[in-house]
Amino acid sequence: MTRRTALITGSAIRVGKAIAVALAEQGFDIALHYNQSSQEAVKTAEAVRKFGVDATLYQANLSQPEQCRDLIGRVFKENDLSVLVNSAAVFPETDSIMEGLADWDAVMGLNLRAPLELSKAFVDNTPLSGHIINILDARINRPAGDHLVYRLSKAGLWHLTESLAQELAPNIQVNGLALGAIMAPPGASQDHFERMAEKIPLARTGTPKAIGDAVAFLVAQEFITGVVLPIDGGEFL
Repeated sequence: MTRRTALITGSAIRVGKAIAVALAEQGFDIALHYNQSSQEAVKTAEAVRKFGVDATLYQANLSQPEQCRDLIGRVFKENDLSVLVNSAAVFPETDSIMEGLADWDAVMGLNLRAPLELSKAFVDNTPLSGHIINILDARINRPAGDHLVYRLSKAGLWHLTESLAQELAPNIQVNGLALGAIMAPPGASQDHFERMAEKIPLARTGTPKAIGDAVAFLVAQEFITGVVLPIDGGEFL
């Protein structure tokens, strides 16, 4: 019997890595995508293989639409791909209207267009059934002035998740996870991250394992689609 394969974008590091490990633990072979983090990708593949499954590395710059489509084609050619997790994203520190929206193309290209291109290519190659999981951000339900373009990209991805769930049913189930305080943002101190627990009803920050477990839960369901599950400890209720 052929094992199912899950493609997780940006799975060399951080949340993407946790998702790859969690799905490997559930028996999925892993198509491990990376762009520049080649050394980290090799280490993640080693962690995945400890569960007795295969891990294959795929490099692609997902800000280029043709590379999105090529990536899906390469994975399908070599695997029984049934799960796509859109985890790769960019979170620029300088991202406001006052700074001239310089990051617009880069953020929108990777955070919103890439998941759409990947999902389209996934559907074109998956006639029977499959799962698409989009990684979102819980903060976008509470408007603020920081990280303007990032927020817009994730809001668009939220809408895309719900739209695709309707358009691709009944063959493809499309869901999302809206993340809260899971890992310290790049450049932030661990102390600052830990103090964030003071604003969270559960009085603690989350862990990457919680995200991996949630993805594993969603891909095991046969009657859930169009859902965005908050993983934020109640912070954005």
